Amino acid sequence: MGLRRKNKSPAVLSHEFVIRNHADIVSCLVMCLLLGLMFEDSAKYTIIFIAVQYNVTYTTDDNSEQFHFYDSGPKDIATVFFYMLIAFNLHAVIQEYILNKINRCLHLSKTKHSKFNESGQLAFFYLFSFIWGASILNAEEFIMNPTSWKDYPHSHMLFQVKFFYICQIVYWLHALPELYFQKIQKEDIPRQLCYICLYIVHISGAYILNLQHLGLILMVPHYLVEHIFHASRLFYFSGENKQKGFTIWALLFIMVRLLTLTLSVLAFGFGLARIENPCFPITDGNFNVFPVRIGCLGAVCLTQAWMMWKFINFQWKKWRKHVKNQISKKKIATTKNKQTKKEPNRVTDLKWENSDRTPLIFFQVRLMFSKDANCVPWGKMLDCQLDFVVDCTILFGAGVGGKKSSQLICLLK
Repeated sequence: MGLRRKNKSPAVLSHEFVIRNHADIVSCLVMCLLLGLMFEDSAKYTIIFIAVQYNVTYTTDDNSEQFHFYDSGPKDIATVFFYMLIAFNLHAVIQEYILNKINRCLHLSKTKHSKFNESGQLAFFYLFSFIWGASILNAEEFIMNPTSWKDYPHSHMLFQVKFFYICQIVYWLHALPELYFQKIQKEDIPRQLCYICLYIVHISGAYILNLQHLGLILMVPHYLVEHIFHASRLFYFSGENKQKGFTIWALLFIMVRLLTLTLSVLAFGFGLARIENPCFPITDGNFNVFPVRIGCLGAVCLTQAWMMWKFINFQWKKWRKHVKNQISKKKIATTKNKQTKKEPNRVTDLKWENSDRTPLIFFQVRLMFSKDANCVPWGKMLDCQLDFVVDCTILFGAGVGGKKSSQLICLLK
């Protein structure tokens, strides 16, 4: 019996060890933080990482009802760190128990495998974020009142709004080290790094500048469009050649870009300009000054222009590829038509003494057999496609002195 080869485990704390076991390492850190809640001395520090901070409670004049709101502050960094660890675990669970099992069934190439994993992770996140954000918009009636600049600054947030923004920042921050853990190809890193940084800058900017209402209204339709795109990509990689999803995505993509530009111009150019703050009191959370508004509007417009430029280039390349395929198909069809027109002439060019002499073997190389000038041919028909066509006629008959002879007539195509 042959000895079984055991896979050598990588050295402790090596690159391969960290990549393989990063989810387990992160789980240990989460458990250590949760254990800190069991002791009174450490609980007051551990709670900063786990619970949402800066709770502000307001009561009515008659103390009959209380309202709980949340502000933003530096302690949110600790909360973001803790939930980043949770995001690593969720990412590993989706990758291991869902995407990897599907990949084993599809047998994708290395490039498609990486893109399939990327689209799979993003499709889950975009769908979850869209449903969560739409429920907040519906509960807070933001859709019925799209004037996001009303009652600015929105420094006091509800729990759902603040936790939504923290989770958004957490996910896109955790996506940066995932480029290393998932062994992303070098040619794909700049593209992914670009859109990850754009998400971090825009979402963090809306959270810090107290533009949560405007950011939430713009994020929800954007996430819907991105979910449709990545879901269509998953179906494309799975082998179903359906383009309806990409067509819907293309139409909605343009509409959402126009919606984003319109709302941004209305908010920064008209709405906030009417209630401009003459000074710059950072402590009050009011950032409604001209430089900040121009900077935010310029960032949004440049981002939308860049996205439209990428979209137009993508559609242009796709259209050119489609045109080339159509031209090549037409050329193949015309050559096949010419072949079918010429083939009957080549058969009739062969002169036989008897009219019952028909081709016996047709193998894209046409072979015809007979024993002598008066016998009936024998054989059977075969059909196959080859890269070249040769029409051959082999004649067997009795020669001089009773000896058998043969003749081979070939017509090259």
